[in-house]
Amino acid sequence: MTIDEQIEFLKKGTVDVIREEDLRKKLERSQKTGKPLRVKWGADPTAPDIHLGHTVVMRKLKAFQDLGHTVIFLIGSFTGMIGDPSGKNVTRPPLSREEIDKNAKTYTTQAFKLLDPEKTELRFNSEWMDEFDAAGFVKLTSHITVAQILERDDFQKRMREEKPISMHELLYPLVQGYDSVALKADVELGGTDQTFNLLVGRSLQKEYEQEPQVIITTPLLEGTDGVEKMSKSLGNYIGIDEPASDMFGKIMSISDELMWRYYELLTDLGIDEINALKFKCEAGESNPRDLKIDLAKEIIGDFHTEAEANLAEANFVNQFSKGNLPDEIEEMSVASQVWRIADLLTETGLAASKGEAKRLIKQGGVKVDEEKVAHAGIEVTTDSNRDMLLQVGKLKFMKVKGN
Repeated sequence: MTIDEQIEFLKKGTVDVIREEDLRKKLERSQKTGKPLRVKWGADPTAPDIHLGHTVVMRKLKAFQDLGHTVIFLIGSFTGMIGDPSGKNVTRPPLSREEIDKNAKTYTTQAFKLLDPEKTELRFNSEWMDEFDAAGFVKLTSHITVAQILERDDFQKRMREEKPISMHELLYPLVQGYDSVALKADVELGGTDQTFNLLVGRSLQKEYEQEPQVIITTPLLEGTDGVEKMSKSLGNYIGIDEPASDMFGKIMSISDELMWRYYELLTDLGIDEINALKFKCEAGESNPRDLKIDLAKEIIGDFHTEAEANLAEANFVNQFSKGNLPDEIEEMSVASQVWRIADLLTETGLAASKGEAKRLIKQGGVKVDEEKVAHAGIEVTTDSNRDMLLQVGKLKFMKVKGN
């Protein structure tokens, strides 16, 4: 690729490049010297699973990797114990080192489904942060002012609302920024909610007489509801470790409009190719359902085999187009009693919380023995003499029996 082609390739699906002229200079120098750029993305392992929302920025990391640059997957083993205040209007409770270490193992395993482990530098920011003594850390804090930290929107909002800001949260951007100094990063990637933290890294590199990193931000991906940011707590997520059939069904459930957003952020197709598909769809030359099937197989192919993707398609067509039940349905025993349906969904794990269960019911996505549940207050009785069939959406089924 020419430098112009590389920049267009890297800019696809991004929001900001700070600064593009610096990126051009770095790419030109890399091409001339043969020395690859050091491209960093950091993630705090605050939850055990990665979903498609996380992979938007991971795909950009892979794009640099495909161009021959050194990519650094940084695990926030130290920053995770502080808790990133980005987008939060309340103080986040810090995680323990044990929780961080446990989640980090699954993060790395799942990340390497997309990244080439042989070409990825895996690092933990506790490597250098644990080396700081009290005097050294105080010296680090001298490189940034309180006024700079309080400029961030999250803190401004909390102060207006008279909500507390803990001291450890003020330190988070500083520590994340120092990661770029420790790693001598040429480029740092992150979601738009990370812009402030990424800029602190750029500022600290200047303080340490390093060439400032280029910042590339990516948008936050909407979940399957097409409204809220993809989130496990909202139940609108697609986990990359989920079975291919579950991923397929969830992707098929998204709206036609959201499909184009997923094409742009979750596939390698160029903008011109996506626009061509969109034109055919709008002209009636292509069926949106067929394009969504292609999208599902394209995404699943990054995390599962082609055979699994094809089988997921066949199962979907058989189950949902023909109205059949799955061949295998999980079974579970619960207490023999009268249950509010929202409680039963939570008890069986078909919903992450009562709040999610109520949302699913309100959206008409819950059935008991193939009958749609009208409202969350409906009660059902479980006993040991029969199986009750629970269904959530088009994908989740469970046979429940009392014990």
